[in-house]
Amino acid sequence: MADAIERETLDRWIERQYPIAARNMLRSVSATDVVKARPGFGQTIVPARGSVVASPVPASYDPDPDYFFHWYRDSAVVIDALRLLGIAEGPRHFCDFVHFSLGLDRLSGADLVENPGWRAGVAADFRQFVRDEADLSAIEIRGETRVNPDGSLDISRWNRPQHDGIAARALTVLRWAAGAALGAEDREAIDRLLQEDLDFVLAHWREPSFDIWEEEKAHHYYTLRIQGAALEEGAPWLDERGEAAAAQTAREAAGEIRRRLDQYWVQDGGYYRSRLTGDGGPTSKDLDIAVILAVIHAGGDGALHSVRDARVETTLDRLDAVFDADYPINRDRPEDRGPALGRYPGDVYYSGGAYYFSTLGAAEFCFRRARSLKGDDPAAAARLFARGDAYLETIRAYTPADGEMSEQFDKATGAHVSARHLAWSYAAFIGAVKARQAFALGKA
Repeated sequence: MADAIERETLDRWIERQYPIAARNMLRSVSATDVVKARPGFGQTIVPARGSVVASPVPASYDPDPDYFFHWYRDSAVVIDALRLLGIAEGPRHFCDFVHFSLGLDRLSGADLVENPGWRAGVAADFRQFVRDEADLSAIEIRGETRVNPDGSLDISRWNRPQHDGIAARALTVLRWAAGAALGAEDREAIDRLLQEDLDFVLAHWREPSFDIWEEEKAHHYYTLRIQGAALEEGAPWLDERGEAAAAQTAREAAGEIRRRLDQYWVQDGGYYRSRLTGDGGPTSKDLDIAVILAVIHAGGDGALHSVRDARVETTLDRLDAVFDADYPINRDRPEDRGPALGRYPGDVYYSGGAYYFSTLGAAEFCFRRARSLKGDDPAAAARLFARGDAYLETIRAYTPADGEMSEQFDKATGAHVSARHLAWSYAAFIGAVKARQAFALGKA
């Protein structure tokens, strides 16, 4: 009876938090009523329709970070969560996103090199943070990490290239296009964007790039898994367009990616490592929540590198143990709470603490894996469902009454840290709740 009462309490909280998360996530989509001034860079940014800002709260590292950018990956995650919401205005937001994304094709770093007058507006103490001519000249727009939400280039120095975002965008567009009723003009734009994005993935998947945390250039599990999924899901779309040869090329590349992903398994450690560096040796970031996020973002139901893969669950077990020992907020926690999870051991960004999307990503993985095992192993499925709920109980414990979700909550105090109203945090909550509901309804 006590368990039933506690489950009802969690259910009621989810019911209350869900519309709050949806509403707050939508603040980042087409945030045309927000103006972001960057006086040091000589910029005033007004978002265009279809852009997605990582956080709609203007900040300038004072102390919160400036996340008023359209990240390729973050925007794909948010637009995919918008699909899960199933709201009436969703298709319009999606089509605006497609047209905004296509509009970025016109951007060229060479234009900024040839017309350097913009540099006069950059304050002297900010010039060290601005891209030089060589960097600008080498721009390939789909290799960028982010752009300004008004559709202009990000002029700040940043770790590039990053290749997961375009693959994530292709996945999101493929999933939307499969189920939405869209007009001819929008369909034409979707087809063009998908063709260009899939071409980019095929051209670059073998190359190293920066990880999803934008910290280290290497070959990354997350990036490869998302690229492989984009090519797997893109192949049938190419077939439908009569491009049989391109579809076969995509399938062959996806198969090679699957085989390469097998190399990330660390037998002695019992986990998938997050990266392979040039020398092939271990790194302090090998154990990384990015592996779990890769699996839930990529989807699929293969025996390996999906929620059906028991080795992904053991990777999550290892992450649990690391953060359980490292974070003070995880010590002496109530039995019904799971550990709050961060990105990787030794993280020092802001508090180096727990991330909403990490802990929620773990919950979503558990719910999805529980669903995959429900018919074959009901006991394991029930255990995983309870584990997912335990992560949600931790999220509930560190979410204030108004429902705000930042990027992090401090590993010692639980206080919100880093970007406020992070769109990815809300998207991760929506994804976890939808996976939980799918288990209850018996849906895949």
